[in-house]
Amino acid sequence: MSKEELKSNLEEIVISPEYEEGSEWTTVGFESRYWNSIALQLRHTEGLDLNYLFCLTCVDWKTHLTMVYHLTSTTHRHIVVLKSKLDRINPEIESVSGIWRTAEFHEREVYDLFGVKFLHHPDLRRLFMTEEWRGWPLRKDYEDPVNMIKL
Repeated sequence: MSKEELKSNLEEIVISPEYEEGSEWTTVGFESRYWNSIALQLRHTEGLDLNYLFCLTCVDWKTHLTMVYHLTSTTHRHIVVLKSKLDRINPEIESVSGIWRTAEFHEREVYDLFGVKFLHHPDLRRLFMTEEWRGWPLRKDYEDPVNMIKL
């Protein structure tokens, strides 16, 4: 499926999509409040069949956080990247671990390192850091007094 065909299909699913040009894969921005509905449709719409989430991460831009999801169709071999801005003070987005099982681990990792709350996640807790750990180590405003790390 060409990028133009993918965009056409995405137009029917993503409300007010914002496309990024110049990247290898079709990349689209979306509003986080629609994520659960969008994710279900991406997974189950015939022709898209984005049945595998192979990467989920977060980016700290100092003013906001951005969630980034990489999805592929193992049937059609196309890839779509989805991005959503989150509030820096209270970052939260719906969990998609019930749609793509691989998200369960990745969401825990992003929670542990960036502090993003994944609503309705089945087991949202720290993954690498201890439960007593304070702060989010991959945020740019994180300060580690022991190791003197400042990003």
